[in-house]
Amino acid sequence: MGIFQLQSIVANAKQLIKRQDVPKGYLAVYVGDIQRKRFVVPLSYLDQPVFQDLLRRSEEEFGFNHPMGGLTIPCHEEAFVHLTAQLRIS
Repeated sequence: MGIFQLQSIVANAKQLIKRQDVPKGYLAVYVGDIQRKRFVVPLSYLDQPVFQDLLRRSEEEFGFNHPMGGLTIPCHEEAFVHLTAQLRIS
């Protein structure tokens, strides 16, 4: 993922934060296969390589047109919960 693409994702994320009930410093994402669940995660996750990999997959699958109106991450909910738990620990 190029720096321009990451900046574009971050800019879109900032716009979503302004429109949603998301605390400053956090980002709302939608995760799941069929029924998507909304998660609010710290913006600091954007710096983590494993989270950046999820963003790349999201871009490959959805481009910048996300069906939920927010950032949709193509990942099983259980895997996302496990991943974010690991990020909180580190």
